Amino acid sequence: MHRKTTAEALARERKHHDQWAADLDIDKILVKESFEASTAPENRFILKQLGSLEGKKLLDLGCGAGENSVYFALKGARCVAADYSPGMLETAQLLAEKHGVSIETRRINAEAIEFPDNSFDCIYAANLLHHVCPETALREMHRVCRPGGKVCFWDPLKHNPLINLYRRMATEVRSEDEAPLSIGFVRTVEELFSEVSHETFWLSTLWIFLRFYLIERVSPNQERYWKKIIYDEPRLRNSYQRLERLDHYLKKIPLVERYAWNLAVVATK
Repeated sequence: MHRKTTAEALARERKHHDQWAADLDIDKILVKESFEASTAPENRFILKQLGSLEGKKLLDLGCGAGENSVYFALKGARCVAADYSPGMLETAQLLAEKHGVSIETRRINAEAIEFPDNSFDCIYAANLLHHVCPETALREMHRVCRPGGKVCFWDPLKHNPLINLYRRMATEVRSEDEAPLSIGFVRTVEELFSEVSHETFWLSTLWIFLRFYLIERVSPNQERYWKKIIYDEPRLRNSYQRLERLDHYLKKIPLVERYAWNLAVVATK
């Protein structure tokens, strides 16, 4: 039996994300850019695999501030925005109202999803699994996905020493219980699903993080770098695209992909 996240850890996660939500300005939350910007390669990869979302019932698990739910609703999905943080759910609802779309919000523990089997055409989870027991949450996502439906997620990997140094520094913008995934988690997904496609992102492109810290002197505890790459995408675009082309070749080298920052997966039930 897979372990479950303790009640104490869940409470810490809720407190961390409620505080983050309290500090958010919904006028600064970028919806379209979070999926279509050059510096959002994980979501661009996922979108290519999903196809049309018109009329599909979609669960945005760990919805955060709601940019994912709003994006999918704008694409015609019937979206349930689910999170363990009441503060994030409130923010997601306000963001949906701002963009003129309707979403349903539900407070849900990803390790015990309160929906029946086969409830959704698609389950999407961004940066969620490393906050919970990933195996338990994955099995729950598989359970509530309809046969032929898709489960898609992206999360950070644990192998890159540069990113691990950043994690040790950025303690104020990260929750204390999070645990990045192993590249071997792909095999766990493959054991559950009939088809699995995955890709890793951010190798040489991590130069942008170094640029923030070494050249621009942006404190990793003042700004979340993984959000800043979306906000600052127009000025980062040329550099990112050149480095992304280099990453394409680097990932052909055996074992190199494990040192990427993020893993994205699209799996068909």
